[in-house]
Amino acid sequence: MKKLYVIGIGYKPPDERSRKILLAADSIVASARLFEVFKEHELFPALKEKVRVIRRVGDTMQFIRDNIDKYAVVLLGSGDPMFYGIGRQVLSEFGFMRVEIIPDLSSIQVAFSRIKETWDDAFLMSLHGNIDPERKNKLPYQINDVPSLLLQYGKLAILTDKKNNPAEIARHLMNAPYSASARMFVCERLGYPGKERIVKGTPQKIVGQVFSDPNVVILIANRKEKQEQASREEVGTAHTKEQAHGVPCFGLTESEIEHSRGLITKDEVRAVAIHKLRLPAGGTLWDIGSGSGSISIEAARLSHRLAVYAIEKDAEQIAHLEKNKTRFDCRNITIVEGGAPGVLKALPSPDRAFIGGSGGQLSGIVSYLARRMAKGIVVINAVTLKTLNQGIALLEKRGFAVSVSQVSVSRTSTLHGQKQLSALNQIFIISGERK
Repeated sequence: MKKLYVIGIGYKPPDERSRKILLAADSIVASARLFEVFKEHELFPALKEKVRVIRRVGDTMQFIRDNIDKYAVVLLGSGDPMFYGIGRQVLSEFGFMRVEIIPDLSSIQVAFSRIKETWDDAFLMSLHGNIDPERKNKLPYQINDVPSLLLQYGKLAILTDKKNNPAEIARHLMNAPYSASARMFVCERLGYPGKERIVKGTPQKIVGQVFSDPNVVILIANRKEKQEQASREEVGTAHTKEQAHGVPCFGLTESEIEHSRGLITKDEVRAVAIHKLRLPAGGTLWDIGSGSGSISIEAARLSHRLAVYAIEKDAEQIAHLEKNKTRFDCRNITIVEGGAPGVLKALPSPDRAFIGGSGGQLSGIVSYLARRMAKGIVVINAVTLKTLNQGIALLEKRGFAVSVSQVSVSRTSTLHGQKQLSALNQIFIISGERK
């Protein structure tokens, strides 16, 4: 059984073992771009008759299938083939026993060395080839995720393509809090002698420029500005200080979330409700009767890939919700003004739904949810026994498996210099799941 060798090229000459494999090969397969890179190698004159240029990945894989049992085939990969490269597909197709990967440096390693920044603390991602959002093998992150990822991690490295290019990335950053002043590095044509170029600037500088392919983008958040912004907004708790440093957290306090007249889901109740929702990493959450948005904000911060729709009809609450969304940079929240179930028709079907307030329309809301949710979880917060009994009956009638938790919270207060516990109103949390 002949082996398939995948040799990464682009940044340094082949090592001795790679040279021997290339010289012994019957056929060397390269894309058009890698052929241009390979032409610069000292071995190329001795190997050029063996090189076959194939432009499409599908055609490359078919050529290997047709020839791997007949000839010694080498496939050239870009940089490290196991970093968003051809290595994954080759291993899946031909198996671990038959494939050997010999990597070069990755473009990310080279880019960070060029700008003299460490990369062990960076979040690495690829937008390369991520053009069709409907394709089944789409990458886990989209270009609109970049601002929230930068807020979370503080340092990003991005493999780009012609659509998801540096200028387009800059455009998404310019409109996001804490991102407009990020340091942005565009590293063009790394590994091309005499053609490399490094451009540094804010998104505002980068957005109007055109860059040659291939290129790598590195983003570094302006931490000083984020801390100053948090101070200006007078959000001084430990949680918000952590957020200013890009550390994800769960458990915002009522004092951190702008609201009025005590109209907010209390911290302890919010924690139980979100646990009952069992939020997926991605998908859609409807927060019906969202109020100032405490559930929406917490859920959106837990996963930036979760699309959160905060549905609210009260103008005062909507104003709070908008401020909270901006304060915590929750770009994955969409505020929907109006009453449910009427305004729900235009929204994508939910995977999860939370009902914090129904405005007397609980029956209509649950009926509509049942029609839109093939499977998923609905959580209802009920203050009264009437709402509790109604919620259970409505969910069970529509095929949801129902469970109820009663949450009774007491908090410490001080009376005459002594600590005492004072009870808050009890809440019933109804959870309905349809599998």
